[in-house]
Amino acid sequence: MGIRFCKDGHLILIVIEDSEEITAWKMKKQRQLSKKKKALKERIKAATKIQAWWRGTLVRRTLLHAALRAWVIQCWWRMTLDRRLQKKRRAALITYAHAERAVVKLQSLVRMWRVHWRYCQVLNAIYIIQCHWQCHNCQTCALLRGHCVVTATHLQFHIEIINP
Repeated sequence: MGIRFCKDGHLILIVIEDSEEITAWKMKKQRQLSKKKKALKERIKAATKIQAWWRGTLVRRTLLHAALRAWVIQCWWRMTLDRRLQKKRRAALITYAHAERAVVKLQSLVRMWRVHWRYCQVLNAIYIIQCHWQCHNCQTCALLRGHCVVTATHLQFHIEIINP
């Protein structure tokens, strides 16, 4: 390389270059650029993989949260249905118990009325017998002995006349 000055004061630059050296230098620059581009591509590829992993993690986390929320709602709904079923069963049982109590009470009242009615019949019969016996002439010649048996279906009354 050489520098020359002209008479007018202008600078003249004379450059002598070696074409092989320039070519090597350009190739070196191109290799460095291609290495940088390759490294940049690798970094971009790595960054893309990291971003894809992170997005996948976020999606899976969102899906997991949604599944957990759905599971909680399903558990609550099953519990609500079970409570409703238990309330219906309890109401049916209470209704059945009331009906059974009413039937038992009615049966008891009917049985009591039937026994009372039979007792009244026997009592009326006893009154009639007593009245006729008192009107009889031989009141001192005989004694009355009575025996009464009450069962659920009927009333038995036995009267004996004993002569001493």
